[in-house]
Amino acid sequence: MNSISRAAAYDDMATKSMVMGATSHGLVRLLFEELSGSLKSAEFYIEHGDEANMRKSLSKASRILAGLQGSLDFEKGGEIATNLAELYRFCIKELYRANTAADKEAISSVRALIDPIQQAWSDMPQND
Repeated sequence: MNSISRAAAYDDMATKSMVMGATSHGLVRLLFEELSGSLKSAEFYIEHGDEANMRKSLSKASRILAGLQGSLDFEKGGEIATNLAELYRFCIKELYRANTAADKEAISSVRALIDPIQQAWSDMPQND
């Protein structure tokens, strides 16, 4: 096992440990952190002409958005949950467009929409 493989295995174990010990609030916070990292990575890869890794990062970001969308509680969340679902759907469409055109501006616009939600989630007191 080379050093890159060992580092990847360590990162995977660290992530699994964080997830297993997290509350539901903490899990959503972790998803937002991973989403933010994936979007930043995609921008970096576009800047450096690495479309293969850009696509991987955007695919990961889209899966995270779909997971966030699927975790919404429409009964308890009402209009806020509905609005978030529409926002996540829009962001997924934008990332698809960014993926096909290597469009850094589309990724930046998604980050601008998601960052305040991530910050609000981080500022929210935990209830679980």
